[in-house]
Amino acid sequence: MPPLELNTDVAHSARIYDFLLGGKDNFEADRRAAEAIMKSSPSLPISMRANRNYMVRVARHLAREHGIRQFLDIGTGLPTSPNLHEVVQEIAPESRIVYVDNDPLVLAHARALLTSHDDGATAYIDADLRDVPAILGSAQLRDTLDLTRPVAISLIAVLQFVTDEAEAHAILDELLAAVPAGSALAISTVTANSLQAVGAAASYKARGIPAKPRTDDEVRALFRGLELAEPGVVPVHRWRPEPGTDPAADDVHVQMTGGLAIKR
Repeated sequence: MPPLELNTDVAHSARIYDFLLGGKDNFEADRRAAEAIMKSSPSLPISMRANRNYMVRVARHLAREHGIRQFLDIGTGLPTSPNLHEVVQEIAPESRIVYVDNDPLVLAHARALLTSHDDGATAYIDADLRDVPAILGSAQLRDTLDLTRPVAISLIAVLQFVTDEAEAHAILDELLAAVPAGSALAISTVTANSLQAVGAAASYKARGIPAKPRTDDEVRALFRGLELAEPGVVPVHRWRPEPGTDPAADDVHVQMTGGLAIKR
């Protein structure tokens, strides 16, 4: 790998997320930003963990119930076990996963992400989610995924950083146009239904990281043309919760909404 150019003096969303999840791959600027954001959003660490658990449930559902064996995860972030490939390859070892992120520190940890089951494969693309042609045209994607077969595209806790709705729709339209019927789109993003979430977004913006909370209608619109799976667009901790859990306990804490839809 070429030498990494890490700007450790500027907070980065992936490293803030890592800090909030209790990780160690962050710098002083990230920690200061996270602590400042938590002043307006003290429940943010709980919300981030709920979001991570949502990713796990969605990935298992796609592998078990829909039989999807190819995954394109955009806005991967720093490795936090279980990573998506660990979740789906436990169910189907032959699963193939491509991770995409634009943070150099995530690139530095790519080897951890690339530890695949021998029957499957993982790859990593260093690209921005706004540059869809670079993602779809990369050798890593073409060598790992067969775009004539269904692919699950996941954008978990990343679309809030695309603040223009037209741009967000254009990104999704371009990604979905490249995959066949039977493919899936999974999203989680910051909700406008939470005062804490709105406050956190304002704190991100004040630190040079634009972020947009979305209404439920705006999130549903991201799935236009797709078949939205039950229970639709809901707070992430209420999306098919594990049996025996009490989602109501986190209603005041979770600041993300999400959903899953299938391309027919």
